[in-house]
Amino acid sequence: MIDEIYYKVVDLLKKMISTPSVSRDEAEVAEVVERFLKDEGLKVERFGNNLYVAPVASDPSLPTLLLNSHIDTVRPVEGWVRDPFAPVEEDGRLYGLGSNDAGASVVSLIAAFILLSQHPQPYNLALLLSCEEEVSGKGGISSVIDKIGKIDFAVVGEPTGMRPAVAEKGLMVLDGEIDGEAGHAARNEGVNAIYKAIDVVDTLRDLRFDKESRMLGPVKISVTQINAGTQHNVVPDLCSIVVDVRTTDAYSNIETLELIRAAVPQCRLTPRSTRLNPSGVSSDHPLVCRASMLGLEPFGSPTLSDQALMPWPSLKMGPGDSARSHTADEYILLDEIRQAIEYCLRILDGLEL
Repeated sequence: MIDEIYYKVVDLLKKMISTPSVSRDEAEVAEVVERFLKDEGLKVERFGNNLYVAPVASDPSLPTLLLNSHIDTVRPVEGWVRDPFAPVEEDGRLYGLGSNDAGASVVSLIAAFILLSQHPQPYNLALLLSCEEEVSGKGGISSVIDKIGKIDFAVVGEPTGMRPAVAEKGLMVLDGEIDGEAGHAARNEGVNAIYKAIDVVDTLRDLRFDKESRMLGPVKISVTQINAGTQHNVVPDLCSIVVDVRTTDAYSNIETLELIRAAVPQCRLTPRSTRLNPSGVSSDHPLVCRASMLGLEPFGSPTLSDQALMPWPSLKMGPGDSARSHTADEYILLDEIRQAIEYCLRILDGLEL
């Protein structure tokens, strides 16, 4: 049964690669995937370019497990030797844009969903293939959360070598402003906002909080942009900075923001968004325990996924290698897809959530 569905989903992945699906332009690839799901006898609900398959047989007394991955890709980077939209098999590899991130996860989870749905499980099993993941777009998963009902746990398909990522960093970008007082640079006048900003940058560079994530370590704070001054002979009265903050499951984004503000009260900090939250799940979760029994070691992931927008517990796990994502001549090993299907069945079949 695995062989039959494996060859089908590999063909699907080739069609997905052949169909450009850059974030916010996924309509055509959504049609390709929707057609495949319907040909397999599944009832598909489409919300924009998000595809949802409800549990085949839903029991309200059971928890619901969601399988999720994304159908969009980044734009091709410079350096591709091959055509990024032409799937090519070579030495056991399938090359093409989105093959690794996250087409292989999409088709592996589709295969697992089809096979697991063929007999009763101790949970309701749902499938969501979302769009706009690469840009954390509001037309993606966040637009369907209120449409798909109660979810108790989610498996998010991303290239992790099938290791369960039990924690994932969140992201905040902060715009900061430090006030000074204008004056003539030739005289001892004014308060130089740049000099005040130096103290802010030094504080942020060395800032540590009391709690640290077991899997992700400390919150990572980086000042990545700075701007001040209008001309050479005027003491600047304003210095602007941009701060990249990679949050962890030790604190929520809001808690992290307040801790940073308290550390640099002389700097007005405004978040561009607090919606991309960190996530974490216990290493004792039954799904993680089953994966560990197969030799799949849990880890903490520094990269963002749709987990950041999920209001329910989740972990990230899928075929491929994150280091191949967003690179020229991206590829997936075909054996990784077959192995992913097998691992999903061994981990999820009969799982008591």
